[in-house]
Amino acid sequence: MLEELVKKYDKMQKKYGDPKLDSINFGGCTDNPDVCFVFMNPTARNVTSSKEWKGIKSPWVGTKNVWTLFNKLGLIDDEIYTRIRSIKGSEWTYEFAEEVYSQVAKNKFYITNLAKCTQVDARPLPDSVYKDYLNLFIKEMEIVKPKVIILFGNQVSSVVLGEKISVSQVRKKEFLLKNKFKCYSVFYPVGNGSFNVDKSIEDILYIINSQKK
Repeated sequence: MLEELVKKYDKMQKKYGDPKLDSINFGGCTDNPDVCFVFMNPTARNVTSSKEWKGIKSPWVGTKNVWTLFNKLGLIDDEIYTRIRSIKGSEWTYEFAEEVYSQVAKNKFYITNLAKCTQVDARPLPDSVYKDYLNLFIKEMEIVKPKVIILFGNQVSSVVLGEKISVSQVRKKEFLLKNKFKCYSVFYPVGNGSFNVDKSIEDILYIINSQKK
């Protein structure tokens, strides 16, 4: 089922992404994960976007900052985090990417982007592009069946939830997507949003702990 979505995402790369790059899909636990993290869209900083890369095409491979977030959340261990921090993006191997995502899967979380179209840089995309991915994203959630979905940033939250969302106004508030998926809106924790990372961590820990009660 997910393989069929990948084919559709690859087609949409030709429509919305850079033609010299591949789409980036998802990674981690694909069977009822405890948490699904939803980011915006990938960029060429992800080394798997290269057409020469023959390994997994998963988010944030070859980058550093987002793994700091996951390490502080206790979702990846210090040993593998230290290795991520110690190598350049170009030094990630197929095997190391698999190792990192094996730990993601083991710790029962899942990482994806609302839009899978890879751009050369972090240029903003219009709502219309994200909305064109929405039906496929919902199918992805129906296959993966996460216990809770964390939506990063105002734009992703607004498109997915179908209403104007300001993260600062809805912190720790639960939304219901399609009457079945619990969602929370959280500050975007990397790039221009990195100054909000402490708030992101606070809210995500609250969300994770609230699911255990």
